[in-house]
Amino acid sequence: MHVSAFSIIFMAVSGIVSIGVPVVLFLFFHKKYSARFLPVIVGAAAFIIFALVLEQSIHFIVFRKFALKENPPVYIIYGIFMAGVFEETARFISFNLLKKKYSGIGTGLAYGVGHGGAESALLAGLVMIGNIVFSVIINTGNTAILTGKLQGDALAKMNGVINTLATTAPYLFLVSGLERMFALIIQISLSILVFYSVYGKNKVWLFPLAILLHAIIDFPAAAGQTGVLKNVFLIEGIVFVCAVAVAVAAITIHKKFKETL
Repeated sequence: MHVSAFSIIFMAVSGIVSIGVPVVLFLFFHKKYSARFLPVIVGAAAFIIFALVLEQSIHFIVFRKFALKENPPVYIIYGIFMAGVFEETARFISFNLLKKKYSGIGTGLAYGVGHGGAESALLAGLVMIGNIVFSVIINTGNTAILTGKLQGDALAKMNGVINTLATTAPYLFLVSGLERMFALIIQISLSILVFYSVYGKNKVWLFPLAILLHAIIDFPAAAGQTGVLKNVFLIEGIVFVCAVAVAVAAITIHKKFKETL
């Protein structure tokens, strides 16, 4: 087994982008919109608590009782709406808490960077760092370090990871970082919608709209997981279009409703 040098380079690029871009964005928003750091922390914490802990806990229970993965349409609908409900509720609750001391569009942008940045760093940045470490171990012929003490399913999973790193086309590791940038745009844009649902006058309807949009945007990824969509470029193309569309919607809403803050 050998991991391509290009694969490792593209892992590094994706890892740097996934962690670095949110930091650069916050610095930009801080300078231009007086964004504060605490909303970033709240956004990151909200993503971890609602998306990685609470939502995944529900999935664990549901998937043990129901064979949803054997029914792709039901699995897709369940997955996309669960993601929408949990993440947008995280935003709604967070903005109601932040509203007591923080105001201005900078708060919405900072929260979005925290929420989306945490997702980007944890689901891509740290994963790419781990992949690089594994790849170096594989290429130096020390795979026993990874598999030596494992048995049964754990050993099978590790061998699967090693095989995936060695056989995955290098460009796909770069696509991962690109996908995180699309997702970051989407997370910030949805944060603006929910920000106005809380801070704007009589704009609470933007909250359920954000849930619906989140579900729609998650459809191509869920369809890819179930094999309904198999072309990675088609999936990423749809996600890109969704990112542009929701960003335009967020900008339009800001221009239209900023006077209602």
